[in-house]
Amino acid sequence: MSNKIYFKANLNLLLLFIFLFHSLLFSQIKKPLTVQDMMQFNHLHSPVISDDGDWIAYNVSPDRGDGKTIVQSTKNKKQFVIQRGDKATISNNSQWVAAFVKPKFADLEKKKKNKPKKDLALLNTVSGKIEEFEKVEKYNLSEDSRWLVYKFFKEDSSKNKKAEGKKIEKETSGKKEEKQAGSELVLRQLETTKELHIQFVNSFTFDSTSNFLIYSIADTSGKKNGLFFRELSSNNLSENVILKKANSTFCNLTWCNKNDQLAFLFSELEEKENSVPASLWIWDSKTNNLTKALSDSGVSQQWMIPTKNHLSWTEDGERLFFGLKPRKNDNEDDHIETDDKEHEEKYIYDIEKILEEKQMDVWHWDDPLIIPQQKKMWSKEKDKTYQAVYFLKSEKFIQLADKKMPTVQTNENPNVALGLSDVPYLKEKTWDGTFNDVYLVDLKTGSREKVVSHLGGRVYFSPLGKFIVFYKDEHWHIYDCEKGTTRNLTKNLNITFANEDHDYPSPTPGYGIGGWVKNDAAVLIYDKYDIWQFYTDERNPINITKNEGRKNNLTFRIQKLEKSRQFFEDNEKLLLTSYHQLYKNYGFYQCQIGSQTVKKMLDENKKYRVLTKAKNKDVFIYTRETYNEFPDIWVSDLKLKSRKKITNVNPQINKFAWGSAELIEWNSFDGIPLQGVLIKPGNYKKGERYPVLVYYYRFFSQMVHEFNQVVVNHRPCFPYYASNGYVVFLPDIRFKIGRPGFSTTKCIVPGIQKLIDLGIADAKAIALHGHSWSGYQTAFAITQTDIFTCAIAGAPVSNMTSAYSGIRWGSGMARQFQYEKGQSRIGGSLWEFPERYIENSPVFFADKINTPLLIMFGDEDGAVPWYQGIELYLAMRRLEKDCIFLQYREEPHHLKKYPNKLDYTIKMKQYLDYYCKGEAAADWIKKGVLYQGK
Repeated sequence: MSNKIYFKANLNLLLLFIFLFHSLLFSQIKKPLTVQDMMQFNHLHSPVISDDGDWIAYNVSPDRGDGKTIVQSTKNKKQFVIQRGDKATISNNSQWVAAFVKPKFADLEKKKKNKPKKDLALLNTVSGKIEEFEKVEKYNLSEDSRWLVYKFFKEDSSKNKKAEGKKIEKETSGKKEEKQAGSELVLRQLETTKELHIQFVNSFTFDSTSNFLIYSIADTSGKKNGLFFRELSSNNLSENVILKKANSTFCNLTWCNKNDQLAFLFSELEEKENSVPASLWIWDSKTNNLTKALSDSGVSQQWMIPTKNHLSWTEDGERLFFGLKPRKNDNEDDHIETDDKEHEEKYIYDIEKILEEKQMDVWHWDDPLIIPQQKKMWSKEKDKTYQAVYFLKSEKFIQLADKKMPTVQTNENPNVALGLSDVPYLKEKTWDGTFNDVYLVDLKTGSREKVVSHLGGRVYFSPLGKFIVFYKDEHWHIYDCEKGTTRNLTKNLNITFANEDHDYPSPTPGYGIGGWVKNDAAVLIYDKYDIWQFYTDERNPINITKNEGRKNNLTFRIQKLEKSRQFFEDNEKLLLTSYHQLYKNYGFYQCQIGSQTVKKMLDENKKYRVLTKAKNKDVFIYTRETYNEFPDIWVSDLKLKSRKKITNVNPQINKFAWGSAELIEWNSFDGIPLQGVLIKPGNYKKGERYPVLVYYYRFFSQMVHEFNQVVVNHRPCFPYYASNGYVVFLPDIRFKIGRPGFSTTKCIVPGIQKLIDLGIADAKAIALHGHSWSGYQTAFAITQTDIFTCAIAGAPVSNMTSAYSGIRWGSGMARQFQYEKGQSRIGGSLWEFPERYIENSPVFFADKINTPLLIMFGDEDGAVPWYQGIELYLAMRRLEKDCIFLQYREEPHHLKKYPNKLDYTIKMKQYLDYYCKGEAAADWIKKGVLYQGK
């Protein structure tokens, strides 16, 4: 071989080696997330599992764009896709899946008004065939999986086009009452695809045994209105009348599974819809017997049965609960308009007539609730009903709730119910929280016996109604309904059942209960770590997790797999979830009722979340996640021996420089041990220093094993910043009452110093970011330290003195409670501790700020008054401090409109890149944006 050929061969090998080396190197360097990547990132929601555990259905949708419903086998790789599907239902025999189909995203964007309607898709899991029906409002699958019923939107009823916009008009008391007609209903036999079309249907239901379809009709004339049924076993499916009456309405169709009876409300259209007195009727499907259980005249002069109501049967079918409402007073009637011109001229100088048009609210000092809160509650209060019960055997009814005791909780106990009244404490709700008097209510007479007064803690009613358990003064108490005695359950135990991490100036809450044991024999109560079984017969309690939780820093909680179950059996084995208080990982354990044993089933450096269990099989689905593992769905048996991942929603994650998360520890300036999450950037190089984004609220260390959802909103997306070369730091904050602002600084500054000492953080490139409560903390922190290169505060309170007596317009509640007892942790009123309000308010120390600050607010913020941002902005502007205020028009506390969310996401990154990376400043940072008349 010549030297020339030898050299050429070696050169080719060298070039091949260099190519392979660079290819390998390039493949290891993962790319950063872009905003477009975030917009296209998929999210999984609304998962359901079939009764036999063989199929799941779930929705996958990007942050922006069209989603889909995926129907997938849990046994093999068989899968079907319903494009733009939403809210799927699987039939009981697993052969059929129905799901709404959303309009195309592009069409929704184009048509801001008169938006297109949703459709319905029907999938056969045997054949894979998908059928679609246009413009469907409601649907239901029968229990025997043989029938589908669906109802069109009113304006799209195919055989009712002439009825569009038409309404029933009836003269009543000189006024016209308008009622819209129903729409077309389709009953489809699934196997044969035969369909029956029924016009003008308002409401419908199947019975529990799938023998009947029951429906109400309201036609355009009102003459054919009635309640009807079709017998599904009949060959001709002929229509049968339950009750027919012109110009009437039939609603609240409620089936009783036990005795095959239907309860419903009937009302003639004589008054306004929201105050129509109704009568209560019961139809027996076995005998076709119809009974008027309670007429309007049979209620009382003060109370009526409204059509806007909720009916519910007890499981034994012997009692029917329904709602009553106070009758409208005659002087509350609306003014009747008149067309008589002479008559109208007569009222030109009529003072009372003129005053009817006044627009004014009276804020009285002794109002139970302040006017803004009354307004917010009005939509519910105007239709509020008060619980009553009808006994089928005695054919009598008893009113249980009224305005003095508005809330009643019922269960299967035939004798008593639980009553709650916050009425005596409504006024103090403004500054002191919610309290109730608790009553035992006799179902047979309606009489009440007070159990406990002024209760701010939780209260639980046992399944059989024998006991009431409540939390008060840091202890759990039990009330024996038969004996009328109360006993402190926890006073003789040497551990606390009060929240050990509570740092608010309010009574310390408990951890809640885990459930009841059969026959009301015991109640399961949580401490911070373990589960205790307290016997109702006064035997000594036992720790059914054997104190293993407290010993090992594990918090055990019962995972209820069947939501409808009211109690646990004796000696039943319970599935537990675990959370390690130090390592922040999750797992599954098992314990047993009546025993002191704990068995580990699965415990890894992951986070698990149980979704649901199959009804007829010991199979359940759950998600597993870490910081860089998307929470896909897994399926398993109850022993967790056959675990299998069955979805892969975001396989593209591996292409990005996602970064990695770990826990770090440090002490606050007060010597308090703290933890936080350190997210190192993707393609991290040891020894290299990085810009740091600090994001926080209260406790964030629990997020070390959580997947941070990739969305465009008011929060920074952690992998977005980690993949773009930032360290993300999520520190815990421990608060001291009376000094919330100073607590923040004492916690985060030494944590940041730790990152600097570890050689990870660039001390000249550290940004602080918070929203709402942490927006306040951010605004305050920069008055105390210059460690931050820049800061972003979303919706911050800047002046506690002016915010204290403001209104949270989103709820209508006064802000006083928040400062005295809640999150702001001042611990008293403005006149008790004026110095605390001033000392913790950033605006009073704006002259100390040397950190560039970006403030963001929506100008319709219902949680924090947006003028709080204006106060701080104007103070910094007056002091010639670097401050930019982003005002998003017509936006609430959290941005809702996608263009605004996207704009803020981009501006956040531009702001941080300018100050922390030295990149060129965007024009809005350098020069602002002058008003352009938009």
